[in-house]
Parts: sequence; structure tokens; C-alpha cells
Amino acid sequence: MKTTHRPYLIGAALVGALALVVTVAQAADPLPSWNDGKTKQSIVDFVTRVTKPGSPDFVPVAERIATFDNDGTLWAEQPLYFQFFFVLDRVKTLAPQHPEWKTKEPFAALLRGDLKNALAGGDKGLLEMAMATHAGMTTVEFEQLIKDWIATAKHPQTGRLFTAMVYQPMLEVLSYLRANGFKTFIVSGGGIEFMRPWTEQVYGIPPEQVVGSSIKTKFELRDGQPVLVRLPELNFIDDNVGKPVGIQQHIGRRPIAAFGNSDGDLQMLQWTTAGSGPRFALLVHHTDAEREWAYDRTSSIGKLDRAWDEAMTKNWTVVDMKQDWKIIFPLPNK
Repeated sequence: MKTTHRPYLIGAALVGALALVVTVAQAADPLPSWNDGKTKQSIVDFVTRVTKPGSPDFVPVAERIATFDNDGTLWAEQPLYFQFFFVLDRVKTLAPQHPEWKTKEPFAALLRGDLKNALAGGDKGLLEMAMATHAGMTTVEFEQLIKDWIATAKHPQTGRLFTAMVYQPMLEVLSYLRANGFKTFIVSGGGIEFMRPWTEQVYGIPPEQVVGSSIKTKFELRDGQPVLVRLPELNFIDDNVGKPVGIQQHIGRRPIAAFGNSDGDLQMLQWTTAGSGPRFALLVHHTDAEREWAYDRTSSIGKLDRAWDEAMTKNWTVVDMKQDWKIIFPLPNK
């Protein structure tokens, strides 16, 4: 009997030993898509300090809050914020119901494919297009609309699904933080109801942990059934100075870590690092024109100017995308 089972036992032992080696290797490198260096080490060092029992910087689990901008931090944002591509598609879909759009700006420019003039109206024009395409329906109807769009919509330059334009290194940071007791939140200038239908599947962040800009909503009874109706009226802009306000209103705790990529995230990083105890702030600097895009101080999308200067002054962590990331986007089979 012993002779018969010895090869099996030896084989099982080898498999077990190999599995242990793989597990240890994975545990030793929670950020495999990051190149070794100062940037990667700053993340690991912070997480280690705040989660190690007995450490002078130990932070209780309930206080381990990390906030992430979305556009340009968790997924790409060039040549336009991805939500605007949804607006563009919706304008084309709704155009037959609005013949006046053929001569009314910024809709006319958008229908002609003239994005430059469509955006020339600035925030006022963007708001008008958003109200026309995001309001006048129930929250349930809008959620389904977003789910249907995000499932098939592709980036015009890369041909990838927008949900495949997420950053693999940042997905690893999200997982690493959650594995160490952090609760991760999105705090974005994008629409809160635009993001909530898909963030859990893509980022592992559930709807209740998404903070974003919003339009007003009202309760109605339709055919005896209660519904929430989206109104063509702005409620809250969750950008710049609005981000700390949104954090306080939705989360109720000051984060101990914040991640962004532009001047629109500056106040969130300032608010986070102004708290007592250990704090961490990180900016993603887009430096890779070959694998993604390179832009910073003069960009009309994701401008990184004042926040970069402050990062240098306050020694925040700044990711050099070209140097720090082995890959940008998830591999096709992921």
C-alpha cells in the first residue's frame, strides 16, 4: 500500500509546494503591472504603514477610505471625456424628434460632426446638451440606457470598448487597497448616474460608493407606480471645489488616500492630505504618447498644471505613466 501511494503523495506534495510558491510570489508583488521604483514603493509603503498592527501610523479599518477620480485616473479621457461620446450618440438618436436641432447650436455642429464648434460654447453648451440627452426619463430607464450603451460603445481611435480603456495598474491598486481593508470610492466630475450602472462590474466599486455630478430628480406616481424622474435642471457639480463637498455629503469621512490626474482633482487631494495622521496623494501624469496620450499643462481635457506644481511642493506621488507602468490597458484576454 505504501509503495502504491508514494508517487501520488510525492506528486501531491510537489503541486502543493508549487502552489505555495506562486501564492507567495503573488503576495510579494500586489502590483505586477507597475515597474519597480520609487512610485510603486510609495504605494506599498503607505499601505503597509497604515495596516500593520502596532505601527505608529496604524489606521482602523473603518477609517481606511480611498477616493479615486475616474476620467484620466481609472480610465482614459482623450480625445474627449467618454461621457460626451454618449451625449453624441444620444443627440444622433434623438435628432429625428428634434428637427430644430438642425439649425440650433451646439446641436447643429454636433450633428455635422463638427466637434470643435460643438464644444465652443464651453460649459454652457455642454450643460445644454447634457440636459437634452440625460433628462426627461425615469432613473430606471436611464440606467438601462447606460447599460445598453456601455456594453457595445467603442473608442473611436482604439476600437476598444470604453470599459477596456481602463488602466490595469490602477485596477491593481483598487484590489490591493481592498485586500488591506480599504473602502474605495469614485469621486468624479462625471455624471453619478452615468457611472453607477457599470462601476461595480468594471472596478469592483458598487453604486453606493460612487460620487459624481447630478441633475435634479423628483418622485412621481405613473399609472399608480412610484418612479423617480430626471429633470433638465442641474443639481450638483462634483468637480474642483465640489469634490471635497461631495465627499462630505456622500461619504462623511475624510479620505486618508486620494488619487487623481488633473487640476480638477486638486481640492480633493488638498482636503485629503490636510487631515491628521498618515495621508497619501497620487497624481497620474500622462506621459506616454505611444501607448496612450501625453498631455499636462496646456491640455483642454485633463489639464495638469496647478495640481502638478502643488504635488512637487508637497511631495505627493506622481506617476510617470511611460516609466512606471509596464502595461496601460488590460490584455485582450482579460
